[in-house]
Amino acid sequence: MPKKITKTISHAKQFEALSRVSKSITSNLYLEDILKLIVTVSAEIMNSKICSLSLLDEKTNTLVLKATQSMSEAYNKKPPLHMGEGIAGKAALENKPQVVFDITKEPEYKYKDIAKKEGLRSLLSVPLYVKGRVIGVLNNYTSRPHKFTAEEINILTSVANQAAIVIENSELMVKTKVIQEELETRKVVEKAKGILMREQGLGEQEAFKKIQRQSMDTRHSMRQIAEAIILMDSMKK
Repeated sequence: MPKKITKTISHAKQFEALSRVSKSITSNLYLEDILKLIVTVSAEIMNSKICSLSLLDEKTNTLVLKATQSMSEAYNKKPPLHMGEGIAGKAALENKPQVVFDITKEPEYKYKDIAKKEGLRSLLSVPLYVKGRVIGVLNNYTSRPHKFTAEEINILTSVANQAAIVIENSELMVKTKVIQEELETRKVVEKAKGILMREQGLGEQEAFKKIQRQSMDTRHSMRQIAEAIILMDSMKK
């Protein structure tokens, strides 16, 4: 009977975690808030001392800490790991969960001094995998030596997989928004250029430079200057 109850609780926790992370897909949260939600939810369901999330910086090929519910300044400021370096780096490189019973005695763990200072013992590190690539890792630390069960590994892996989709979608939305804003700015500047060319007899390059110069002098964006030119022109009609 106890085994069945434990399994039911695990499934309930898993469902709750996935539900909360999934809801962030359709929310208006910024990526930073989404990452904080993911580590908070993970820490709650795993009863962890510290839960952290690092994302892969493709330029430097390092895992950079982006979110944690830890209040430890030493942990939060630890240097990034390269792919394949340390436990988290190994999880990312191999795209496979890594389990360490005691990180204070694990040769591959890089920051034993911080682990001892913060009272960290066992570690479960799972990759964030989406669309055929690893984008980061989710780390779960306990304050006592702990043998992670297959159920616990599956739960955190499920959360990590869902989180990876949320992060990927969020970054895609940001990129799409930036591209849209750039296109809109280009259209407005082009229209303002046309007005200057018509009203002041300027060439295309001269008109563009005039908008650019005004932007620098007034410390307003080129879009703001262009919109002001368009507004002034419309008031003449």
